[in-house]
Amino acid sequence: MAHWDAETAVVGLGAWGAAALWRLAARGVDVLGLERFTPGQAPGSSHGGSQLFRLACPEHPGLIPLAHRSRELWAELEDAGQTKLFVPSGGLLIGPEHGRVAGGTLRTAREYGVRVRTFTATALRIQYPRHVGLPRHHIGVWDPHAGLLRAEHAVRTTVTLARNAGARVHTDTRVTSVELVPGGVHLHTPHGLVKVRQVVLAVGARLPALLPGLPLDTVRTPVTWFRPLESDGDFELEGFPAFVRELDDGRVLWGSGLEGGHDVRLGLEDPGAAAKPVEPEDDDRSVTPDDWQDLARLLPAKVPGLRPLPARIAMGLRTRTPDGQFVVGRPGDDARVVVAAGGNAHGFAHAPAIGEALADLVQGEPTKVPLGFLSPDRFD
Repeated sequence: MAHWDAETAVVGLGAWGAAALWRLAARGVDVLGLERFTPGQAPGSSHGGSQLFRLACPEHPGLIPLAHRSRELWAELEDAGQTKLFVPSGGLLIGPEHGRVAGGTLRTAREYGVRVRTFTATALRIQYPRHVGLPRHHIGVWDPHAGLLRAEHAVRTTVTLARNAGARVHTDTRVTSVELVPGGVHLHTPHGLVKVRQVVLAVGARLPALLPGLPLDTVRTPVTWFRPLESDGDFELEGFPAFVRELDDGRVLWGSGLEGGHDVRLGLEDPGAAAKPVEPEDDDRSVTPDDWQDLARLLPAKVPGLRPLPARIAMGLRTRTPDGQFVVGRPGDDARVVVAAGGNAHGFAHAPAIGEALADLVQGEPTKVPLGFLSPDRFD
């Protein structure tokens, strides 16, 4: 009879993996977590100080119930950890009325009964004067349910709660290969072999190296902070709330105002020269002018009043799928493996519900929210 080190292992303790570890441990599952770095400090997608949460998600209608469940679980995490993770600031979506950001949000909100407020371009200029250069055909959609999530703090809190519930956590432990064996999985690490009946692979960009076959690619994603030229209060979060803004040329600018001691946080959804494809094992996080110049050149015409040079830049990774949706499920319906990858820059907000779904899959239960549209086999 085989000896197993645990019933289940979760490899990768970013936002999704940490949430899966928490939900499994809370259910009494014999589970261990393996993290290559330190939770809350890994150079992946769960970084940048804060992440935007939205209830009206235009990326796919299936994300709406996932967002509802995530909001409930974020509150549960806050209560259990006795800490503040969610800043209910609201969120502003700006762009063409028939575009994918503002228009897509409005269509989704109407279809699923999510309460939002709309602005004309003229009303936007009055209400949010730091947004300039707005064409007349652009609109604003205010999502009162949106807010900011404390990214790194949320991951650390989740891992702590998982530990408190009985999970065994091994940091600075890199899984170099995954070997599927009869009845279970062997995880190879520099410290030795780990044998488990099931594994949850939530390693983001490294998933294709451990489990080939999924069409994922990875790009560098700079997160940039700027300081205002003047201390007039216009860039405080109340007057310059979290936003996503689609421009007429198709580029998407996103950011949020001064809050919690942080400078103005800004970025481009597809940051031009900065979005360089990288190998997941490439640990180079050095910054060059290419990582911020396209964004900086855009700001005087769209968000004036900021110093021309960034105050700080953090470099992370973004893992993408061909259709822009996550990958969550059992590849080939294999009872030994569950995967979670392809955050596509909007996965952090859904982390608690994704983690709960991963725990459901491990235990052979129906997921609380239908996730068939995220199946890893859809690319076959």
